[in-house]
Amino acid sequence: MKRILAPHSLALAALAIAAAPLAVPAMPAAAQADQSDLSKVNAYIRAVTTMTADFAQTDRNGQTLTGQLTLKQPGKIRFQYQKGVPLLIVGDGKALTMIDYEVRQVQRWPIGNSPLGALIDPSKDLSKFGKVIQTGDPSVLSVQARDPKRPEYGTITMIFKRDAGSPAGLQLYGWVALDSQNNRTAVKLSNQRYGVPVADSAFRWTDPRPKGRASGG
Repeated sequence: MKRILAPHSLALAALAIAAAPLAVPAMPAAAQADQSDLSKVNAYIRAVTTMTADFAQTDRNGQTLTGQLTLKQPGKIRFQYQKGVPLLIVGDGKALTMIDYEVRQVQRWPIGNSPLGALIDPSKDLSKFGKVIQTGDPSVLSVQARDPKRPEYGTITMIFKRDAGSPAGLQLYGWVALDSQNNRTAVKLSNQRYGVPVADSAFRWTDPRPKGRASGG
């Protein structure tokens, strides 16, 4: 089976927005509009207590895997891949863990070291490290988040559709992430459901390593 990229390089290649050039310095009115949009994204992240969605992940080689995404703020996320893919990615509020059941391997790193931290950490203020990327479509909002002091953490470009019926008037469509080695993959969401009951047990996992230590919850 082909290997897929680690979760810190999850991305939305289908939109290719992350590769778009940054806009020239904005006029004051445009800058105000960008700040308003960043505030809306902040409001969205803080308004979403739970979410489930189907996802399709495409890596830089064009391989696509599907699965179920479960999110619970703050910091809890689970990528359950399609049947036959022996991988699981879980964020437990503090760290992201990738479990490969095929080779009995576990990798773990702080959520703050991943581009996903911009999406699953409601305490972050996007106005300090986010930038609106013009898409040419007024119904689509694209925001790029990158810590200039920590370029090794990579970049994430979150893509939203404006939707009055969704939290803060936005519907998360997916995201593009680039790691420090420019590895790029893509996640596109569908069937988003907000405010659904999600138990903390959804973010536990079974350690496959020999003499397995306690699981991540």
